[in-house]
Amino acid sequence: MYTSDSALRAFREARHTFIAGSRIDMGTLAATLGVDRTSLFRWVGNRDRLLSEVLWSLAVPTLDAAAAAAAPSGAARIVDVLDRFTADLIQAPYFRAFLTREPARALRLLTTTESDVQSRFVSRVTELVTASFDPWPLSAEELARLLVRISESFTYADLISGETPDPVRARAAFEYVLRPTTTAVAATAVPVPSTGDR
Repeated sequence: MYTSDSALRAFREARHTFIAGSRIDMGTLAATLGVDRTSLFRWVGNRDRLLSEVLWSLAVPTLDAAAAAAAPSGAARIVDVLDRFTADLIQAPYFRAFLTREPARALRLLTTTESDVQSRFVSRVTELVTASFDPWPLSAEELARLLVRISESFTYADLISGETPDPVRARAAFEYVLRPTTTAVAATAVPVPSTGDR
């Protein structure tokens, strides 16, 4: 996150532009701030870096609101948080406008392993899993990455597979992955008689 006054001023203007459903253009942003492009890039980095910060700044309060309204613990809490977060993204007009306007850049900034947004999202979900659920035999981070991928596959379904983003199906997928499972199946299975026993 930006800390200098100049960077924060540029970031806030870019965020306002994004929420309004418009494209963040570095030249226009520099002109609005009354500076040259060189100064703007020095303050906030390149356009991808600025977009990533704007995207994450919008994700955090959405995640926080989902957590505040979720079940208190267990798998139900994880499902509630991810369900509400995914539904809010799917329904946010400014977010859908960005995906429609710049689909390739959106997927790169939001869903690749190099993405700051995805790594921060995985970190938040890892914390959620650690506090709410025993992920065995996976680690908390491994389960978090799986859940994030499920969220992405439904949020960006129109870009990935041409299907309509569907929060109801996303919730069903979260519930399916986190449903209670039987343990020690091999140990409790009924033994099959050998040929010699017949």
